[in-house]
Amino acid sequence: MDGSPNRTFQVNELAHDPTVTFDPKVAKDYVTYAHRIAARGLVNSSVGGMVIRVAHPNHADGVCYAKPQGVSLEEVEEGDLVITDIPYGRILAGDRATTVGHQMNREILRLRPDVNAVIHLHHDEMIAFMAAGYETIRSFSLTYGYLMQKPAHYLPASINVEEDVGPIKTFIQDTNCIIMKRHGFTVLGRTVSEAYHRTCVLVSEIKRNIIVEQLCAANGRTPEYITDEELAHMYSHGDAVMYPKLVKTAG
Repeated sequence: MDGSPNRTFQVNELAHDPTVTFDPKVAKDYVTYAHRIAARGLVNSSVGGMVIRVAHPNHADGVCYAKPQGVSLEEVEEGDLVITDIPYGRILAGDRATTVGHQMNREILRLRPDVNAVIHLHHDEMIAFMAAGYETIRSFSLTYGYLMQKPAHYLPASINVEEDVGPIKTFIQDTNCIIMKRHGFTVLGRTVSEAYHRTCVLVSEIKRNIIVEQLCAANGRTPEYITDEELAHMYSHGDAVMYPKLVKTAG
């Protein structure tokens, strides 16, 4: 993603920028949400990751807080974090290399200026559900569509956008959730709070899929899905329902 004809920047190249310093609030938010994800039992070993984008006057795409290689989301502390640029993955603050998945997160941020947080997890139940032959995760709740606000995009097991980010540009504008079969999922949010709550509602919907399929198989019943038309309505009205504006009364 380096368009310069004279220089190619390297991922994890140490390029400390004295104007880029750690914001204690952002670092605290990172650790808080990383540990919340872990407390829900969604972290396996050191795999999975999260990034938070912060605006910066010297970097058009902003800068990106991330955990380094070898540190789990459940173990990460503020002193572990690094800050990278978004187009190239250079280390602007901190001194440890990022994971291979960081290039996927950076590419999502580069292509989606409305997104400021990305969470990627290797979720056991999702991987198992898709490996059992289910092609999509259906919705049964009245919360999923309003929170997710766009349909999930499904990638086959043969495509790994952590290693090759090229395909991301073909679908990322139309989704806030990437389902990566046999791998995990990636959830986007305008804030880290929104990305976290979208992660939580996705995990709940996956659990509901498994429970509903088991109960229907045991009782000979047919699952009652939220229809695609109903979901489309929920996607389009998500902000009005989830983030209603305060209305001032006269007087």
